[in-house]
Amino acid sequence: MEKGLATVCLSGTLEEKLDAAGHAGFDVVELFEPDLIGCPLAPAEIRARAEAVGLRIALYQPFRDFEAVPPRALARNLARAEAKFDVMEALGTDLMLVCSNVAGAPIDDDALAADHLHQLAERAAARGLRIAYEALAWGRHVNTYDHAWRIVQAADHPALGTCLDSFHILSRRSDPRAIRDIPAGKIMFLQLADAPLLGMDVLQWSRHYRCFPGQGDFDLKAFCEHVLATGYDGPLSLEVFNDVFRRADARRTAVDAKRSLLVLEDQLGRTMLPAAPPLRGYAFAELAVTPESGPEVERQLEALGLRAVGPHRTKPVQLWSAGAADVVVNHGDPRDEGLVAFAIETADAEASVHRAETLGAPVLARRRRAGEADLASIAAPDGTSVFFADAGQEWRQDFVALGDGAGQNGHAPRLRIDHLALPQPFDAFDEAALFYKSLLGLEPAGSQDLAAPHGLIRSRAVSDPAGTVRLALNVPVLAGPGGDRTLQHLAFACDDAPALARTVRARGVETLRIPDNYYDDLAARLDIDDDLLATLRELDVLYDRDDHGELLHFYLPTVGRVFFEVLERRGGYAGFGATDFPVRVAAQARGPALDAAPVASLSTRR
Repeated sequence: MEKGLATVCLSGTLEEKLDAAGHAGFDVVELFEPDLIGCPLAPAEIRARAEAVGLRIALYQPFRDFEAVPPRALARNLARAEAKFDVMEALGTDLMLVCSNVAGAPIDDDALAADHLHQLAERAAARGLRIAYEALAWGRHVNTYDHAWRIVQAADHPALGTCLDSFHILSRRSDPRAIRDIPAGKIMFLQLADAPLLGMDVLQWSRHYRCFPGQGDFDLKAFCEHVLATGYDGPLSLEVFNDVFRRADARRTAVDAKRSLLVLEDQLGRTMLPAAPPLRGYAFAELAVTPESGPEVERQLEALGLRAVGPHRTKPVQLWSAGAADVVVNHGDPRDEGLVAFAIETADAEASVHRAETLGAPVLARRRRAGEADLASIAAPDGTSVFFADAGQEWRQDFVALGDGAGQNGHAPRLRIDHLALPQPFDAFDEAALFYKSLLGLEPAGSQDLAAPHGLIRSRAVSDPAGTVRLALNVPVLAGPGGDRTLQHLAFACDDAPALARTVRARGVETLRIPDNYYDDLAARLDIDDDLLATLRELDVLYDRDDHGELLHFYLPTVGRVFFEVLERRGGYAGFGATDFPVRVAAQARGPALDAAPVASLSTRR
């Protein structure tokens, strides 16, 4: 099926929007009238610009407040329509979208509305054009798709049909099953948008919070199945009003939009994407360090029980390992710092890369010498490199082992990488969730707004069904300074978090200090064993529980942009300790130690 994109989805001038849509591989565009009005190109030149990048203008929209008006207003509206028909002919499009009337005083008379639309369709047909009538969710009298369809039926003109818009239908919780009763030839256009479920005015919801399929909460697969059951074979077109998308890079947004339609088509059985191979967990995480941060990062890794396995044969990086946890420390570029890459073990690395390429992910060039492991990588929306490794692939052979493995820490703990927390650019949060969902098969949880000392942080977890690969994606709710946006973290899972916290301290590394008030509140909120509470308080270990199990976790001081978390999951606990987030962020804002003088509390700290 043809894939379409409304120009309103993108930022920039009309010329930039057309170039971005063409670059992403769309077939058609919906031309949003304000984009044309603000463009210095004549309509015929706009058509030529679109065709030059492989696009056809499939729809001109919107034509507003037309039907069910007094006679003088109707005459003005018909004259206005004739002017727009001139524009459409120059643009090379034959379809105009007419929205249901939202003006101050349209007449509540379906027969009158049908008569007016019949007159409009008659004029359009005389010029070889068509009209698609759409019910806006906030229309004055016509605000549901079935009501609009009844009016189209009553108008009874071959050049008149309806436009179905998923947002206008699903936001009102209308039952889409009756779509199946509309003849395919009368569905002249299909517009798709997803959205988070929000309890707010539907107009504000529509204008600011729509998103691409797979980024919200609507069941677009079921919605499209109802439409396709009619025999509709026109474009699948995205019409998304979103404040973030309209300020983001147009080319990236267009690629993200195209990716969402490819995944939706795959779900509908209309295309066959390469399957996402099962994931087996993290192969490694890569930290870039500077001369200033490197020694402290390695000191903390050593305190956690990781040992320096050895350097890479040809690159200025070193492998640290304990149990199933592997961390690559990169000393190669002093301008770079933080969690710059991670590798995932997959059942078929080649198939993972093929799926990523099909979905428009940039595959990164990588220099390697003969005999070195060939790990393909792609670029995530935030710039992180994502490597794919076949399960059991011997990439560790690229590192020169320095010793027999015991190191100075004695018996290495049973560690593994539990999850990574990656702050996202303000304009890439929804893109990132769709990126990891579509490319890796990670399912997103609902987003949460978490309190931080300098503003709310929106967080969304994505994970594979087995929980072997987990990511926490974070972004400030409001763009600008403050919040937790620049901090990344690497979380290790262990068998006994309190014991490891005690070991870390014995090795000379302080854990992040947690206030007594936290433990006093914990005792008041939860029925928790006194001995366990005393241990948690002593070692600055935080605690959470749900219906499935418990979480014990602690943190090390931040180094540069990165900090380490250690956690122990008991039972079936699968969360991330969201209730502890404000406490952790506040503690990090104060630094590794609490400098305030001791005050009386319900319990003594030490």
